[in-house]
Amino acid sequence: MIALIFDADDTLWENNIYFEKAFDQFCDFLNHSRLTATQVREVLNEIESVNAKIHGYGSRNFGRNLQQAYRHLAEREIRPDDLLHVMSLAERILEQPVELIEGVEETLAELASRHTLTLFTKGHPEEQRLKIDRSGLARYFAHTEIVKEKDVFAYRRLAEERFFDPPATWMIGNSPKSDINPALEAGLNAVLIPHPHTWMLENQDLRGASGGRFIQIRRFTELRRYF
Repeated sequence: MIALIFDADDTLWENNIYFEKAFDQFCDFLNHSRLTATQVREVLNEIESVNAKIHGYGSRNFGRNLQQAYRHLAEREIRPDDLLHVMSLAERILEQPVELIEGVEETLAELASRHTLTLFTKGHPEEQRLKIDRSGLARYFAHTEIVKEKDVFAYRRLAEERFFDPPATWMIGNSPKSDINPALEAGLNAVLIPHPHTWMLENQDLRGASGGRFIQIRRFTELRRYF
């Protein structure tokens, strides 16, 4: 039996577009006299790369990262109200609707009728559970798991605990770093569905299918052709 494992953010529903909007608002508020938005983003990337390993992901951690960037880059006196405003930019992300990517629900409904589907996502547990509940997609998955990081160990553990046969197991997602490369390294197969707004820290050169097979498609609905 084929087992299909799905990423959530930017695979099933829109996610990073809201973080990008918050970042644009942050740049407007920072109003730096010399640095471009790209240069500000580079500073934030460095902060996020370090903090993600310690605190994980999610909008509130993103807010703390923005606050740290503001403390580092602000050209004016840093006031408590300014830091509260910066945090509020990230907190607004939680208020955004869960917007399913085109064709997701119909495709999941069809695939669930003939395969075992698993939802495997990383992030803040409470925040991810809220999005899953609001998405209305939980009924299509036999198992849902939220982890701090999706690495080779996490994929191997998931396969072992769910008794998945690696040659018949496929990971489906938009992130080379979290969805494709570690799944292939763990001996699973993988399907990449690129998203135009994938978080830049999730981009990574594809390392190739060392153990499993690899497919790249353009749209979520194309999964029905293969499975």
